[in-house]
Amino acid sequence: MDRRSFLSAVGALAIVPLAGRAMAAPMEYKPGLVTEKLKAGETVFLDFKASWCTTCKAQERVLDALKAENPAYEQAITFINVDWDEHGKSDLAKSLKIPRRSTLVVLKGDAELGRIVADTSKGSIKALMDTALTAATA
Repeated sequence: MDRRSFLSAVGALAIVPLAGRAMAAPMEYKPGLVTEKLKAGETVFLDFKASWCTTCKAQERVLDALKAENPAYEQAITFINVDWDEHGKSDLAKSLKIPRRSTLVVLKGDAELGRIVADTSKGSIKALMDTALTAATA
């Protein structure tokens, strides 16, 4: 088998597992969405991020890896991306006292269950996601 055929075959095999486990894209924030989801009894995981933020990108890679490792996260938790450039000074950001982009927050009902600010460690983000999963499945 020549190199091109080999690489094509390997590439095709790499796509197959991903097709069966496609991750759902997080919802994009719009005013009223968080309140709506919380009133419906959902556990909400907010990701305040900016497209140009390297810390946000690092957090996103960890979030995606953890979701791939444990599909229960996406089945039980409502993930919402909040564009910092557009909504950083919104009522939502003010009410939650969000200090900056690269802030992750978990909410359930009227309670904030946890937050991470500018932390990209897998352990910290996993702990926050586990908190959300526990609340969502309780």
